[in-house]
Amino acid sequence: VQLQASGGGLVQAGGSLRLSCAARRSPFIFYNMGWYRQAPGNRRELIADITNSNDTYYVSSVKGRFTISRDNAEKTVYLHMNSLKPSDTAVYYCNTVPSQDRLWGQGTQVTVSS
Repeated sequence: VQLQASGGGLVQAGGSLRLSCAARRSPFIFYNMGWYRQAPGNRRELIADITNSNDTYYVSSVKGRFTISRDNAEKTVYLHMNSLKPSDTAVYYCNTVPSQDRLWGQGTQVTVSS
């Protein structure tokens, strides 16, 4: 069962987006969940994660600008992104933490223009 991210798009620097990841037909929402991103030429990296008890972690480059949250009733994980920068341009994915290869979906493209 793949996890499908949605909500990406083209936004100007300083703008905001909200990404969603639905896992309605899987039990994985009860795992620690994370948002990952991969910029062109770079490795995919974990940028935010949330435990089942709502403890959160952020990589330094997004801390204070991005917020991860989860709705266990809806089996959905969100990433609220504010003050977006061109360096945030990447394909964004959700997965468990640690990740599972079989769960990678196509991701959602976020492009931030300067």
